[in-house]
Amino acid sequence: MQIRDATPADVDVLVAFNAAMAEETEGLALDRARLREGVAAVFADARRGRYRVVEDDGEVVGALLVTYEWSDWRNAEWWWIQSVYVRPTHRGRGAFSALYADVEAAARDAGACGLRLYVEQHNTRAQRTYQRLGMSASHYAMYERAFAGG
Repeated sequence: MQIRDATPADVDVLVAFNAAMAEETEGLALDRARLREGVAAVFADARRGRYRVVEDDGEVVGALLVTYEWSDWRNAEWWWIQSVYVRPTHRGRGAFSALYADVEAAARDAGACGLRLYVEQHNTRAQRTYQRLGMSASHYAMYERAFAGG
């Protein structure tokens, strides 16, 4: 498997992965046009993050998005892993572990203070994977207030 930065040529597969992940984990049908604009916006402004993809024999089989959160307490950035998706045919075959190792190494090299992600409470398979990779559940609970269109 090969890992690389995603490019604008990957927008279609990233949109498909994000839509599949939302349906699979939350039962949500995302607006594809809006999702496409959101994915493309990452490529238009690097401050929004960066996608990494994993390929098997030239086919993109998994992806994730890295975004950044400044921590004044630590004087460093947390790197957030978001929009994780691996094709069902490649789950359990090391695709996510390879992506995670790649991101962890890059975060360490960049001086990040750590990695964070959020996971659905009922997604125990993903939680076990994250724990196996050395992550632990945070003591924080996540709250949100969505605005119109959010």
